[in-house]
Amino acid sequence: MATKNEIKEKHNFALGRENYKLLAIGFAIIVAGFLLMLGGKSDDPNVFNEKIFSFRRITLAPIVVLAGFIFEIWAIMKKPKNSDN
Repeated sequence: MATKNEIKEKHNFALGRENYKLLAIGFAIIVAGFLLMLGGKSDDPNVFNEKIFSFRRITLAPIVVLAGFIFEIWAIMKKPKNSDN
């Protein structure tokens, strides 16, 4: 029969609750970056639309996505506050 310590060990997660919240925030930042890349489609396929080269799509959106990935790495590496170690 399993002891209390063995049962407690089964319910331990790799990361703390705070880490999972930070991971969700990082995921939202990445999604926001990809949403910033949307648009710029031309109504007529024979006409080139210069809107695809806007600051938002070429510069801002990739920076936001990269920041989201860096935030994700930080969220994984952050040590939980309520660590028993």
